[in-house]
Amino acid sequence: MLAHHINGARVTSTGAECASVYNPAKGEILYPVPFANQSEIEKAIEAAEKAHQQWSLSSLAERARLMFAFKQLLEKNIPALAECITLEHGKTRADATASIQRGIDVVEFACGAPHLLKSSYSERVGRDVDCYGLRQSLGICVGITPFNFPAMIPLWMYPLALICGNTFIHKPSEKDPSTALLLADLLYEAGAPDGILNVLHGGKEVVDALISHPKVKAVSFVGSTKVAEHIYQTASRHHKRVQAFGGAKNHCLVMDDADVDDAANAILGAAYGSTGQRCMAISVVLCVGNKTADALVERLIPAMKALVIGSGENDRTVLAPLTSSDGLNRVQEYLEIGIKEGANLIVDGRQASIPEKGFFIGASLFDHVKPAMRIYQEEIFGPVLCVMRAPDYETALSWINAHPYGNGAAIFTQSGEIAHDYASRVQIGMVGINVPIPVPVGYHSFGGWKNSVFGDLGLHGPDGIQFYTRLKTITARWPKTKQNHGFTLPTH
Repeated sequence: MLAHHINGARVTSTGAECASVYNPAKGEILYPVPFANQSEIEKAIEAAEKAHQQWSLSSLAERARLMFAFKQLLEKNIPALAECITLEHGKTRADATASIQRGIDVVEFACGAPHLLKSSYSERVGRDVDCYGLRQSLGICVGITPFNFPAMIPLWMYPLALICGNTFIHKPSEKDPSTALLLADLLYEAGAPDGILNVLHGGKEVVDALISHPKVKAVSFVGSTKVAEHIYQTASRHHKRVQAFGGAKNHCLVMDDADVDDAANAILGAAYGSTGQRCMAISVVLCVGNKTADALVERLIPAMKALVIGSGENDRTVLAPLTSSDGLNRVQEYLEIGIKEGANLIVDGRQASIPEKGFFIGASLFDHVKPAMRIYQEEIFGPVLCVMRAPDYETALSWINAHPYGNGAAIFTQSGEIAHDYASRVQIGMVGINVPIPVPVGYHSFGGWKNSVFGDLGLHGPDGIQFYTRLKTITARWPKTKQNHGFTLPTH
């Protein structure tokens, strides 16, 4: 059985409730993961609160040195972390490795955060009066992370929380929890003071206890829209600062002037990489004109059928298993829904040659999808791509802007004019121009629009620094003479 990580050490759980962690490639239970009870939650809160008293007073240089040491240990342990992710999540080793590196990019950004924590200073805003700002820590922060990126998304959260002087409690997904423990081990090996990072396992009850706890000051979440909305409403009602990132239905607009071969290659990886289990996966392709759509589909079909399906431990594998049987059932249900709605299922992933055991399904492709269909409106979160045919650019743009999700969108075109107009007018948080998955680098901020996010600030980058700090503005006067009585609002 796995342990929690409280006050700098792994702690055997005394909780009675637990869940099972699976090996998705074999469909077999690996071990149980315990759910934290109220006593363990309070111990983690107490450890984080006590640690904050000293950590918030530590020098910026001390915090930066910890992040440098953490970064070096992460890089040294990429193979071990990737192996753990492949075992519990099912990812291919290459995909797991790339996701860890994207997490390390934010740790690297955190190393330079002392520069970003500098604030403004205005001299002589009035006679002998100066005005300046301080960015100070919040206190205990909580991060609730999804199963699809068990290393990357935690590393998008707590390195910035810690560099800003906060302490952190991480609640990882119960589907692949071991990576969170390995990351915590490495942070403490790097020299972290006891209690600044704690890891608690659990389900909804643990989440609700953390996001409503009076000593928690900020909550960051990534997952489904339904849960994101619940967390945002609950934590906000309890006066927490909240960022909650939900679902997505990411569009790729292929114009009639695009290089179709280039677009098809890019879309193939963006749709079916990570077996479609990522919030930035391309799940809808909008083609301008039937000729463009026919050409794209013609290129996608043979490429899809050539994808190697198997265990993530196999270096040749491209399409690894889904992480859970629930995820597999969800994808299969949506394939039936799409057929009933009248979409043309031209490649059915259920008919692919797959291993006998495990949560496998092949890549699927729907054509002639319409805006009112559920397979277009709802997130499937699996290896399913929908092709839609728009008569012109304006119609395609209107469909994207009318969709309830607004996470990511891409366009493939050779027209600078169209690309510029698309970037300006599309109602989406992250946009790619001839780039299929426009996930920002670590020193820019990640975040969608509409029902893809609840809260005002994005993950990592400058928004991350703002989220994990509060601004204090100081107006100071060192008078040479005594002040007169002031009974009106002061002016400068």
